[in-house]
Amino acid sequence: MEQKKYSLFNLAVIVGALGYFVDVYDLLLFSIIRVPSLKSLGLSAEDVVKRGSDILSIQMMGLLLGGILWGVLGDKLGRLRVLFASIILYSLGSIANGFIHTVEQYEAVRFITGLGLAGELGAGITLVSELMSKERRGLATSLVAGIGLSGAVFAYFIRVYFVGANGDGWRTCYFIGGGLGFLLLFLRVGVLESGLYKSIQGSEHVRKGDFFSLFTSRKRLRKYLTAILIALPNWYVIGILITFSDKFAAKMGVKGVVDPGKGIMVAYAAISVGDIAIGFISQWLKSRKKSLWLFHIITALAVIWYFNLQGQPASTLYWVCLFLGLGTGFWAMFVTMAAEQFGTNIRATVATTVPNMARGSLTLVLLLFNSLQPKLGVDGYFRSGWITGLIVFLIAFVALAMTEETYGKDLNYIEQ
Repeated sequence: MEQKKYSLFNLAVIVGALGYFVDVYDLLLFSIIRVPSLKSLGLSAEDVVKRGSDILSIQMMGLLLGGILWGVLGDKLGRLRVLFASIILYSLGSIANGFIHTVEQYEAVRFITGLGLAGELGAGITLVSELMSKERRGLATSLVAGIGLSGAVFAYFIRVYFVGANGDGWRTCYFIGGGLGFLLLFLRVGVLESGLYKSIQGSEHVRKGDFFSLFTSRKRLRKYLTAILIALPNWYVIGILITFSDKFAAKMGVKGVVDPGKGIMVAYAAISVGDIAIGFISQWLKSRKKSLWLFHIITALAVIWYFNLQGQPASTLYWVCLFLGLGTGFWAMFVTMAAEQFGTNIRATVATTVPNMARGSLTLVLLLFNSLQPKLGVDGYFRSGWITGLIVFLIAFVALAMTEETYGKDLNYIEQ
């Protein structure tokens, strides 16, 4: 089936970008208001770190399970239905976050919110990829992610405006996220379903959304695993180095007060730039892989800088966060590559599960990070941080080397 020629700024791209904006706002909001929200529940400084890590892991588990659920449904029922259903669930979850009063309630609601958040990016990237021509596909998905990722910057300024010095007002931040989600439902009404998907929708002979088929072929399994593993540095950087940057700063004797929320804001501002830039770089190089190698190397250099900040001012740490963000600005490209490697009948399953498997991998990375600490002596926290990073980057580099080039690939095919 020949793809219709769509403008780079068509409604699907615009709505996809705004949808991802709200998705990222809610996804990162906990990390941004983690300290004031948990302190308001009566937790000590030590418990804020421990329980904050637990809540983040549970949220990621919700993303992991939700990725499978929404991915399968995206191939069985259509891309648009998943977008509508997932946004309703995470909007309700976000509003419910504003009413919690215990850590246990916080964990349960962040899990449910994570389930909802899992459907937005994969379904959006799949829809845009299938609507756009192969010449503009990478640029369109980069715009979706680049604009969408600025939701983290918006979340930071919402926190600055609404959260007072004593921590009050954090609940309002969640209410705003829920309200934005419901506003998006009205915008989505005019978006059309993918023509490539509609061409197989009524076929009884095509198996759609078969998640387990990814594990029945050695070639498919290799492609699927490498698609996930190339993104490990992204959540290592955001989920550990920046989310807990205040504690790392204390271990390294960084001068001044370090605000993890501000670090996330700075990083995501740079990630937005990176995600747009990588689309043009990929277009210029005519290669997805070369652009990803470039951004992985930038990230690795920024991580080395991060662990050599002993005695530096807090402002220098924020500069490092900026370069960490720029280097990890490959989110759209990594999801686009995943979508391009698989047929229309399983593309949404892959494009939705892959980013959420990558997000969910933070649970395992946190487990590694936390388990290494007691074995590494007095400086266990600091040493565990860089050793975990070394392992993460080694895995990601091997996965990227094994990944196939997908630039300019025709998407009009199905998996047998």
